[in-house]
Amino acid sequence: MKEDTIIALATPPGVGAISIIRLSGTNAFWVTDLLFNGRQTITGSKSHTIHYGDIFDNSGNHLDDVLVSVFRAPNSYTGEDSVEISMHGNPLIAQKIISEFIKTGKVRLAEPGEFTKRAFLNNKIDLSQAEAVADIIHARSDASLKGARNQLDGLLSKKVSSLRESLINATSFIELELDFAEEDIEFVNFEELLKKIDEIIIEIDSLLESYNVGKIIRDGINVALVGKPNVGKSSIMNYLLKESRSIVSEIPGTTRDIIREEISIDGILFRLYDTAGMRESDNPLEKEGIKRSREVLRSADLILFIEDTQQRFTRDLFDEVLNYIAGDKIIRVLNKIDLFDDKLIEADVRISAKTGAGMKDLAKTLVQKAIGTNYYTEKTAIISNIRHYNCLKNARESLLNARESILKKVSGEFISVDLRTATISLGEIIGEVTTDDILNNIFMKFCIGK
Repeated sequence: MKEDTIIALATPPGVGAISIIRLSGTNAFWVTDLLFNGRQTITGSKSHTIHYGDIFDNSGNHLDDVLVSVFRAPNSYTGEDSVEISMHGNPLIAQKIISEFIKTGKVRLAEPGEFTKRAFLNNKIDLSQAEAVADIIHARSDASLKGARNQLDGLLSKKVSSLRESLINATSFIELELDFAEEDIEFVNFEELLKKIDEIIIEIDSLLESYNVGKIIRDGINVALVGKPNVGKSSIMNYLLKESRSIVSEIPGTTRDIIREEISIDGILFRLYDTAGMRESDNPLEKEGIKRSREVLRSADLILFIEDTQQRFTRDLFDEVLNYIAGDKIIRVLNKIDLFDDKLIEADVRISAKTGAGMKDLAKTLVQKAIGTNYYTEKTAIISNIRHYNCLKNARESLLNARESILKKVSGEFISVDLRTATISLGEIIGEVTTDDILNNIFMKFCIGK
């Protein structure tokens, strides 16, 4: 049987001036007192207090001077008695202290995500909030961090809980009416029930529509820079990055491998792929670069189709790009307008990577194409998780089945089953209804310290 008390290094050693070890469980205070020597015992300390002292190994050797923070149940992250030990940020010290705790036989190493899993099981947070913790840890842009923070604060949970409660109430009246079927007592106004179902479907549709934006906010977006050789793809990338990442040359075919860099624009993460110039070539290296460029096109979310004022539009190349991505995901960029700006050449954005003219418009267009016309504030509940998306789709399908049953005036038993199924699907989002397989799949993606 696994020990109830778990331990893990909460911060990577060597990252800063301190490292933090976290313990949680019924033995957290008692086992800490085995190694800690301060002015008072941890077992006798009040919650939310910090104590200075020393940590010794089982042989009495001094390991480090530390600060011990005390959190008594249920007022802790996990809802259990918890201790956080702050020490000098040395990997050797941290590992020695963890090893000494393990030797007591009362503590074991935490599994990935186990601290957050315990917080969920102890009703400190719901499942969508637990998933938000992982999103916060892995956030790589301001937008993804804010989105995860909103989910952790419960914006999505409150919305889903409200919809679920409405369904539970409706189902209860239907089932109550079934219990009194012989008395011919009517508890349900089916016109009002249809109206309620339609309102919930509208709310679900709004959440489903937010997924495209939510996914972009969470994961970022892939942008391929495509065009003939020497139209300025590398220059544009260097300008956006504010550094010389790609080699720029007047010689066509200079870029022969894919160069990938990340940039944040208005808080959204863009992964830029500078591709080899697309043309026919007998050079083996350039041919391989062009092959890889086509592979990038397959995974691109947006494409900057770059032309210049001298080479003009290439229909064959544009048609080839259309084979990989929809036309509304292509931004036609006319570069080198500092040399000559022919207004007859069609383009979404006209720029000069050399002088910077039009580059702000290009950045603005990238953001507009990424998130579309949908506008979401920091107080808007959106979904960014494919699991949540699928649960909402299942709930919507069940509600449509219930709606059809009402219109066909079938037995209330069938309506009740569909409404309950929709309720279960919504409950899966916040963890009201879940399985061990789902939980294990979610928390195994966490780092050890969380």
